[in-house]
Amino acid sequence: MARVPREHLLTAKQMAQFVTDGFLVFEGLVPKELNEAVHADQEAGKGYWHTSEAIRQVFEYLPVKGVIQSLVGENPVYDHSALHVVGPNQRHAQIWHADSIIDARPLAFDIQAMYFSADSTKENGATLVLPGSHLRRVSNASISRYKNILGQRQLTGPAGTIAFLHQGLWHCAQPNQTDRTRYMFKLRLRPGEEQRGLFNTEGYDDPEVRKIVGGFPHAWQGEMARAENVERAKLWRYVCGDDSVDTAFEGVLTRMHL
Repeated sequence: MARVPREHLLTAKQMAQFVTDGFLVFEGLVPKELNEAVHADQEAGKGYWHTSEAIRQVFEYLPVKGVIQSLVGENPVYDHSALHVVGPNQRHAQIWHADSIIDARPLAFDIQAMYFSADSTKENGATLVLPGSHLRRVSNASISRYKNILGQRQLTGPAGTIAFLHQGLWHCAQPNQTDRTRYMFKLRLRPGEEQRGLFNTEGYDDPEVRKIVGGFPHAWQGEMARAENVERAKLWRYVCGDDSVDTAFEGVLTRMHL
């Protein structure tokens, strides 16, 4: 993957939001003509990475490449892909889960791009995610007993929407209450290099950026919010490439000589 122009990289605020929530959503990012080509392939039963040229073109589209490069570098490693299908009037929802959380890496992460070639709505089964759950590591389906969680959000958006998720984010597909099939193409990529300073780092230690990373935005974390705040501060250091930046509450990382 060739280096993309700086203006297509994630900004410091966008990266801070990714580190805080574990995902970013770009609504209608992919052009209409490409969405229609992908959707036609999906309807024809060939909407897969190795069978759809249109799918591969989506991930060669410059704004999409810019997000990918900001998260996993210029030469990400293909891990796997899948076409997730929720049939018409399907009342069954997935259980809460996180994908492949057997991971010995302390800070590095894979990403999962979830691409919707048609409108993603609450009615047709938009994927449900839990913001901020990516740093609380769980073993795949060990969270399946949970139901509704404070702060959960569905990944809705018009055709061409792509959500980029940290691989640890808790998520689950939802029921499709419409009479049309709902498709979601997922691509998982591993980093091709150390994930330090890959985004547009300008202003990464500005007050408004520190406020995003250093706050306590997720009420579901309860008494564990401070511990989650510290883990987030560690990840922020890593992606910024600056081992002195400290967004943890009360400067905990600095005080503990970390």
